[in-house]
Amino acid sequence: MDQPAADRTSRLRLKLRQLYHGKSAQALRFQSMVLIVDLVIIAFFIATPTLRDRQYFIWVDYAVAAVLLIDMLARGLAAREPLRWIRQPTTLVDVFVLITLLFPAWLANFGFLRILRLWTLSRSGALWRPLKRRGLSQYQESGQAVVNLVTFLFLLSGFVLTFFFNEEEGIAGYVDALYFTVATVTTTGFGDVTLPGTAGKLTSIVAMIVGITLFVRLAQSVFRPNKVTFPCPQCGLSRHEPDAVHCKACGHVLNIPDEGR
Repeated sequence: MDQPAADRTSRLRLKLRQLYHGKSAQALRFQSMVLIVDLVIIAFFIATPTLRDRQYFIWVDYAVAAVLLIDMLARGLAAREPLRWIRQPTTLVDVFVLITLLFPAWLANFGFLRILRLWTLSRSGALWRPLKRRGLSQYQESGQAVVNLVTFLFLLSGFVLTFFFNEEEGIAGYVDALYFTVATVTTTGFGDVTLPGTAGKLTSIVAMIVGITLFVRLAQSVFRPNKVTFPCPQCGLSRHEPDAVHCKACGHVLNIPDEGR
């Protein structure tokens, strides 16, 4: 690569880094726009089981693939260490989601995994920037617990629809799958919608165990005292009361930023 091309690439990477990770007014507008696009894509993933038979579905699918590909390429260029970035679990999940979008006919049975995009969005931090800008970062942990639960509900619903209710057409099968998932995860167990065979019983067991775990996690994040994440420079303890002056583990003086100011 000649010098002018290298300079243009460096300037492009710097610009993208400022847009994706900066705090200027332009960067915040860009990040808000990207977040809205991500949420629209996730809504499409949730609605996918009810849209597959529509004539326009394949074109929307490829359009979403193009948007996701452009976003991933831009994020890769914005990363300080692209090779490290591409090895991260969230990036690998996004790559898999992209593959299911590019080959929808071949990978139709794995389409339900696209909802994992919601989890990667949560882990990237983009979903929580509006809270931080408003001094509400203490609600991030509760928000992440909600996202984990919602992701699991739609992930399991997609799995159940694909492998157990795939003969039911339209929205009816999707509603049955979601209804079964919520009833099982909450251990309500009405029993009017069940999964047949040994595979169905094993799926129900996994749903109950994981679901209860996620509900407990959500309850803990909601009801336990609010704390902030601020690693102690001396002992590394990461969670402290918002007004803590000293680390309760080692007594080191802390300088926790006050996001409310």
